[in-house]
Formats: sequence, structure tokens, C-alpha cells
Amino acid sequence: MNIVNARLRGREGLQRIELDGSRIAAITVQQAPAEAGPGDLDAASNLVVPPFVEPHIHLDATLTAGEPAWNMSGTLFEGIERWSERKAQVTHEDTKTRARKTIDMLVEHGIQHVRTHVDVTDPTLSALKSMLEVREETRHLIDLQIVAFPQEGIESFNGGRELMAEAVALGADVVGGIPHFENTREQGVSSIHFLMELAERTGCLVDVHCDETDDPHSRFLEVLAEQARVRGMGARVTASHTTAMGSYDNAYCSKLFRLLKQSGINFVSCPTESIHLQGRFDTFPKRRGLTRVAELDRAGLNVCFGQDSIVDPWYPLGNGNILRILDAGLHICHMLGYADLQRCLDLVTDNSARTLNLGERYGLEAGRPANLLILSAPDDYELLRSQGQALVSVRNGKVLMRRHPARIERQ
Repeated sequence: MNIVNARLRGREGLQRIELDGSRIAAITVQQAPAEAGPGDLDAASNLVVPPFVEPHIHLDATLTAGEPAWNMSGTLFEGIERWSERKAQVTHEDTKTRARKTIDMLVEHGIQHVRTHVDVTDPTLSALKSMLEVREETRHLIDLQIVAFPQEGIESFNGGRELMAEAVALGADVVGGIPHFENTREQGVSSIHFLMELAERTGCLVDVHCDETDDPHSRFLEVLAEQARVRGMGARVTASHTTAMGSYDNAYCSKLFRLLKQSGINFVSCPTESIHLQGRFDTFPKRRGLTRVAELDRAGLNVCFGQDSIVDPWYPLGNGNILRILDAGLHICHMLGYADLQRCLDLVTDNSARTLNLGERYGLEAGRPANLLILSAPDDYELLRSQGQALVSVRNGKVLMRRHPARIERQ
């Protein structure tokens, strides 16, 4: 299969992409528009990119909003309470069915790489065992990383350390944490030391729900970053949310950013979720409740966007479309300058792939997997402006999804 008349980010002119089975064989410049041969794909001068990446979602909790009750306050902490109630009703097949439905949504929107957090504060580890099966059953659709996520804490939850170690032994790819939810600051710090040691010993990646609060005194990010720095693990470590940074004063942030650069850790922001959950204790003025996405980006730190939730106790909406998150996030984070718009897809492609540590398994280069998307616009700016879509998704050299946009007839 060949793809003709493609535009690639960072390259001039039309390109021809040759696929050899499940690999990209070559990418060459076209001197003129070409007709697609039998079995080929015509990009029609639209952008071709690597697949979209979902760096932060909770597949074990999706599609549970309102069961058994809705989160009426809209706070993070009521969401955790509602999930504790729903968790009591979870079965093996229930988790798998909801996760598969959600993965189908993600695939329909061009996502082929997913990192899911799975609650392991359950002595039976039922959700984790379900997701391990889902990972195997959906390999033809996505590459799935599983985070052992201690929703109710490591130190504050009875047997939390043992459950984390068991989750990794069973096959979790990433070690998670939630230090700001631990009962005391001392327990939060201790949880970070524990999870970093566990990850270093087992070779796992790290992704911590870190300072997901408006409290300016919640400062576990500095602990995580310093641990990453001294252990030399920065590229393997991700700080998710870090919404308290939106409430830090600039004097503290000036010092913090120095450490963050030294550590080399990654950041995930979930803008639609954070704008919904945070600022709930404010009257006016109300905080946006997001981390400093633009500032992190300007400082040369790796930051990307995730969906976090789809119809669950923390967020009642969502449909799997990462471009919806990109659009909202750029608005919320004051990143609609033209320079940002010209490279906005970084936040849902290359930056996310770096966060997931995908390395040479990702990207449009000869010899790499033949995983790619044909989009409905010629560049980043036009895709965002037109609220464009993934038209074709190719995985391992085979078409995984085709979208036929609605046709408008003018009378």
C-alpha cells in the first residue's frame, strides 16, 4: 500500500509514503500530484500524522456516571466517593465491557496508543485483572499501557504497598500514586519514595496523580521531580494534573521550574476535566484550576493533553475525541497565538508519545511501524480551525478505520 499526495508536518510539498507490510518502507517527495493506484490511499493534500495518543484515561471507570448516584457537587472528592460506591458493584465482565466500548470510541477518533490508570485499591485487584485481559484482546486496535493507580492512597489504604507490588507483578506497566490524597503530608512524601523505588527496581514507568487540587500548599511535585532527578529517571516519569501549580505564587514557581528542568519529567494536563473539577471552593474570582501548560511548554518541558474521563463520576461527558480536548485546552490555557496553533498537534501526538516512552515505535520514518492517520486538513491550524477529524486510520499497514464526513448540499 502507498499513500500519495500527503502533507507531512515539518516538510515542504507533497509526499509519497510507501508501506511494506507492517512497516514504513520509504517517504519521498512528489514532484506533482499523483493518482492513487489500486489499493493505495489518496491523502488529497491533507495532513498525514502518526496516530493520536491518549496519555491519561481511566478505562476501568468509564461509562459509570450516575451509577449508583451522580456527582452533584462536581468536586474531585465527591467523585472519589461516588466511585467507591460504584466499585462495590464492579464485576470482571462489567469492567471489560465498558472498557471495550470506550476503546472503540478512541479508535474511531484515530487514537492507537493509550495509557489507562486502573484502580488497585481493591484487595481482589478485579479491575486490574480485567484490564490485563483487555490489553491482550485489543492489541490489534491499540497499544495499551496500564498504570497501577492507588485511587485511595498507598500509605493511607490498608495493604496499599502490597497491592501496588502485586499489581506490578501481575503485569502493570506503570507505577502510579496520589500523594495529595494521602492522610498526611508525611504519608504523601513516603508514598512517592515507595513508588519510585518500586518502579526503579522493576523497570516500570511512573505516572503520578500529583497535586490535583487548588491548594497552593500541596507541593508534592517538587518531591517527585527531585526523586526523578537523583535517580536519573526523568524521561520515565510523568506528573499528571499538577493543578495546584495554577495556584502557586510566581516566586515559588521560579524555583520550582529550575528543578523541573533538571529532572526532565513529563507532564499531562487534562483541561476539560480540570476546568470542571477545580475552582469548586472559590466564589469569585474563580480559578481555572489548571497547571501552567503554556509556561511548561515555553520552558522546554514536555507537556501533553489527555481526556482523563468519559462519562464517569468525575466527568459526565466525553466521546473519545482527543481533538475536542485539544480545542478546549488551547482556549483554556491561553494558547491561541499563531505560533501555538501552527504546532498544536504536538500536544496530542509527539509530546504524548514521548510521555509514554514510545521511542522508535512511533513516528513517520522509514523502518517504523506503519501506523498513521490521514486528517481532514492540510496543517495543524486548519485542522483546529475547521474542527477537523481523522479520516483514515492505518495500523500495521492495514486500514483500521475510515470516516465519511457528512455532505452538505446547498440549495
